[in-house]
Amino acid sequence: MPLDADAILDRRALRRRLAFWRIGAIALVGLVIVVGALSFGRGGERVPGPRGPHIAKVEISGVIFDDEKRSKLLADLAKSDAKGVLLMIDSPGGGVTASEDIYEAVRRVAKDRPVAAVVGTLAASGGYVAAIAADHIVARKTSITGSIGVLAQYPNFTELLKTVGVQVESIKSSPLKAAPNGVEPTSPEARKALEALILDSYAWFKSVVAERRGLEGPALAGVSDGRVFTGRQAIELKLVDEIGGEPEAIAWLQTKGVDASLPVKEWKPKSSPFERFGAASLAAALADAFGLHAVAESIRRTGETLVLDGVLAIWHPAG
Repeated sequence: MPLDADAILDRRALRRRLAFWRIGAIALVGLVIVVGALSFGRGGERVPGPRGPHIAKVEISGVIFDDEKRSKLLADLAKSDAKGVLLMIDSPGGGVTASEDIYEAVRRVAKDRPVAAVVGTLAASGGYVAAIAADHIVARKTSITGSIGVLAQYPNFTELLKTVGVQVESIKSSPLKAAPNGVEPTSPEARKALEALILDSYAWFKSVVAERRGLEGPALAGVSDGRVFTGRQAIELKLVDEIGGEPEAIAWLQTKGVDASLPVKEWKPKSSPFERFGAASLAAALADAFGLHAVAESIRRTGETLVLDGVLAIWHPAG
């Protein structure tokens, strides 16, 4: 039986209403998932970290970035039942500010318990900053450490831009604003300003080495020219305290009153359900789709950190 015009219009209106409610339901579910993930990440566990007396093992590895989860883990560790700490380091360094953050956090941990750093293959530059925050440093004979220094690197594309016929123009409030920037020749004034920044960060790095390792004068100058050292060389230069690994570090903790029979428990940053299922990016995209851009940015920031601060304390071989 053919439908009249009114029935057809009613049916189309009904379809539109159904589509609207379906989209609304999907949006609501997505919003609940996003908010739930954020809530879990901020306060999902009431008592963070292992409980009861133990020796805590914390890993500092890879390039050092700003990392909220690492900062929270170290803050929780400072309030924990851990009687001693093993700081397992295998890092070439990274951002100066991020390395400073680790240093300060480890010193807070060390106020109430001894901390031993165990150097693996590498604890150079910012990685060494993390190591000297400990009360005792153990390294292998062939571990690489040192690289006490700071650098800033930026590519300069001015010749390339000339070749392809591109000229970048800018209007600045002052000559040193956004300089150096890589798209125009670096002026002597800009180079001098950047050098002053580097030297100030370098002075901080050396002062920390001097304080923590008891070095000054020629002894400090001899280890702070940017070169790296093996563990055997570092012992002679007082950059590390002992040759060995985890057993030697635990034995040292025992000399500080830590029961060596306590269980060694690993401390790792807690991940949200999204990260465990590899869906943080999906959650961020979903939040963006709903116009929740601040929520999306929070998910991305807590899910993974991809940016080093501008000044680096990092070691890497030429090339």
